[in-house]
Amino acid sequence: MKLDPITRANRPKRKEVLMGEEEAAALIKDGDVVIVGGFGTVNHPMPIIRALIRRRVRNLTVIGAATAGLELDMLIGAGCVKKVIAPYIGAELHAPVGNCFRYAAENDEVEVYETTEYLLYSQLDAAARGLGFLPWRGGVGTSLPELNKDYVPFNDPINGEPYLAVPALHADWAIIHVGQADVYGNGQHGGARFGDRLLSRAAERVMLTAERIVPNAEIRKDPFKTSVAYADVVVEAPYGSHPFASHGFYVEDEDMIAEYVAASVAYRKRDMAAWNAYLDRWINNVPNHQEYLKKLDAGRIAHLVNAIHA
Repeated sequence: MKLDPITRANRPKRKEVLMGEEEAAALIKDGDVVIVGGFGTVNHPMPIIRALIRRRVRNLTVIGAATAGLELDMLIGAGCVKKVIAPYIGAELHAPVGNCFRYAAENDEVEVYETTEYLLYSQLDAAARGLGFLPWRGGVGTSLPELNKDYVPFNDPINGEPYLAVPALHADWAIIHVGQADVYGNGQHGGARFGDRLLSRAAERVMLTAERIVPNAEIRKDPFKTSVAYADVVVEAPYGSHPFASHGFYVEDEDMIAEYVAASVAYRKRDMAAWNAYLDRWINNVPNHQEYLKKLDAGRIAHLVNAIHA
């Protein structure tokens, strides 16, 4: 078969991938493996997290960052998760350990995958490179290979030194929050990317929530800032990381985080009325991200935006 060279005249038209959050969340099915981007209390794709809870998605395997935040805790408390792959879930000074995660782990309601930050990123790196595994020294001589049989000790064939064979970790979807994106799926972070670029490369498909949608010409002004290219889905979501921060746009809403933490403490203590009241107030009875923003006081949002420039 003869293939004609691609020229400006015959090159295929770029596909626009902009869609609403509910349409995007509907692409994630029960039982999927989902990577959630962000780090600690920064850059989490909250409109999709809330949409998944409203849709009552079940039996997800969730993969977090090296320091996964309370967005995963929220999914666990809402009953969406069967397996957790993350070295940590919490919000440090706000919640040293996520309360929903803690209860579910202690009562065998979720499967906990024993790992460390570097082992997790090595697994994601192996997936991104198209490899079956990567060698890693971290964890050699510890009980990790006993706790997690996926990590296999071996001696390298050249020098005989001990390593762990760390298997590739693939996902169906990665959900990443960025500062800006175009309609073709090219996203740029507004600050630190942490591990988001690697997280996105380990997934079969990528979904972006973006603070703003900009023309492709704006992206092309500085292509080196493009941290995620050719995502499959883009969702426009101003203040889309709230109550967490979004680099370059706004800081954490500490009062709102404290409200969530109080509800999650109630969950851990089995005060389900208080927990469900929180879900109803901020998720179940709020049909979309636009309505969520309407529930927030405009002065409160302005304070969060202004604080980043103070």
